[in-house]
Amino acid sequence: MKTFTATPADIDRKWYVVDATDMILGRMATEVARVLRGKHKPTYTPHMDMGDHVIIVNADKIKLTGKKMEQKTYFRHSGYVGSWRLIPVKEVLTKHPGRVVEQAVRGMLPKGALGRQMYKKLHVYSSPDHKHGAQQPQPLKIG
Repeated sequence: MKTFTATPADIDRKWYVVDATDMILGRMATEVARVLRGKHKPTYTPHMDMGDHVIIVNADKIKLTGKKMEQKTYFRHSGYVGSWRLIPVKEVLTKHPGRVVEQAVRGMLPKGALGRQMYKKLHVYSSPDHKHGAQQPQPLKIG
């Protein structure tokens, strides 16, 4: 029996929508990364982008467990000497709510060209509205 290897003709992409209201950030991000990668499909092939599109709405209503809201920080560096900054997650959530979710999911995807291709299928919105109604997204059950 020959081993099945998926080809680009075998890829069937679907659209899913996730409501992030009162969801825990890490638990949601792992499931979203799994769908973006395509690991939920029986035809999963590690060296190909087999995943589906995921729309996350209400990203500003995400929850963090423990003391992460006060203690978690994001590191930024421009490349110049002494220009590094630590930005608390509370500040990022108020200014750019979708960025917290994007960074959590991006960190769980493969590094390199394949991971960047998978990341392009993630669409994050801080409001309950999105512009992908024509794709008829189905709700993704998490947890």
